[in-house]
Amino acid sequence: MNRAVIASTTAVLIAAAGAGLVLAGAQGLPAHTIAMVTRAAADESRAPIYFQDPDGRPSYSLTPKKTPDGRDYRAVPAGADVSFDEDAPEKTAPAASASGADRKIKYYRNPMGLPDTSPTPKKDPMGMDYIAVYEGEDSDDGSVKLSPGKIQRTGVRSEPAAPRTIRSTIHAPGTIQLDERRVSVISMRSESYIQKVANVTTGSRVAKGQPLMEVYSPAISSAAAEYISTINSRTIGSDAAYGRGSRQRVMNLDVPEAAIAAMEKSRTVPIGIEWTSPRDGIVLERNAIEGARAQPGEVLFRIADHTQLWAIIDVAERDMGMLAVGQPATVKARGFPGRTFTGKINVIYPQINKETRTGRLRIELANPDLVLIHDMYVDAEIDIGSSAPVLTIPESAVMDTGRRQAVFVDRGEGRFEPREVKLGDRGDGYVEVREGVSEGEPVVVSANFLIDAESNLKAALKGFADGAQQ
Repeated sequence: MNRAVIASTTAVLIAAAGAGLVLAGAQGLPAHTIAMVTRAAADESRAPIYFQDPDGRPSYSLTPKKTPDGRDYRAVPAGADVSFDEDAPEKTAPAASASGADRKIKYYRNPMGLPDTSPTPKKDPMGMDYIAVYEGEDSDDGSVKLSPGKIQRTGVRSEPAAPRTIRSTIHAPGTIQLDERRVSVISMRSESYIQKVANVTTGSRVAKGQPLMEVYSPAISSAAAEYISTINSRTIGSDAAYGRGSRQRVMNLDVPEAAIAAMEKSRTVPIGIEWTSPRDGIVLERNAIEGARAQPGEVLFRIADHTQLWAIIDVAERDMGMLAVGQPATVKARGFPGRTFTGKINVIYPQINKETRTGRLRIELANPDLVLIHDMYVDAEIDIGSSAPVLTIPESAVMDTGRRQAVFVDRGEGRFEPREVKLGDRGDGYVEVREGVSEGEPVVVSANFLIDAESNLKAALKGFADGAQQ
């Protein structure tokens, strides 16, 4: 309403009132009668035309009314809602907001988030108005819509799916074991007597060809005497073919090559045969005792080469499918902090320990300075994953229920679409996505469980609303 028009109208009313008073006075009306008329007009101007909620909520009544907690509605007299602003709209009965003028209200939901809806405006026991839900806000495409304020308060953050190279490491414990191919056992193939034992004990390091003991064996002496007589014969001694069988008989008794060469050079048979070490290594077992009789097959010495060892690693059953022969591995010995030994997977054993549900693999390790010893505890680190980039999303984006995995895709304008995905390898905080998400699609990486809770709530509210409308 224009201010000039209002001012003019007011002036006219005042003039009319004055003229009426003058006329009344001229007609001889008493003064108290004039005052009563004036007060009646004033009281009529202050009479309430409607009643409003005392807290200012958009709730009105044409008759006196009380709130659920017993408070009276506020009386609004005529002219109290008049605005003198040029562009101010006239206030009448409660009207729908501008944002909801073009949309139809489907139902009203509980302001505290409880699964309670109403087809008409309603208040909860605390006096709070139910919130209107317009058509389109609860879309049937399965998406969840959040207001910008709620997105900011909950800390919702999205990150696009992008190709990355996933690198992951398997950590597994194990022990150091001897290389079975580098262990030698010294025993006699015929009944023998130990005449002398060298100064070698368990734990001693020996070199190949180093003397260990001196042995007398009747069978060896007989075979050696036959061989020497053959090569000393004037008739057949010059023919190597005649002495080949006799020499083979001596070799079959496992006489060291050095002892045979010494007999051939001296053309005599010694009483005791010197037995030497067949390899470089460490003496693991010594059972040879001077003067003792050694039976055929009895272990007298056991020697192992420690320059190359095996690391037997126990790997969890779930990680066995990501391992292959030839993969590089790093081994750390608990007895040597900060030092690492590198090798490759040589064998994956074809069985699972049913008690621990672990599989075993073998890593060959070089041990040139002999610091590693068998039965030592170690920890292995095995790099897995492909060097080719794959489509990945952050692990925090995945909601795993055990039977299925899902993510929320950010569709913009506060809408989030739940989508089931199929995952692959994991590593470095990311997980491979094989199905469900395309490259570049943003997925929610934080506060996704709050969105999931909102989704469940809205689904429940929609179910109640659909039931109420039927």
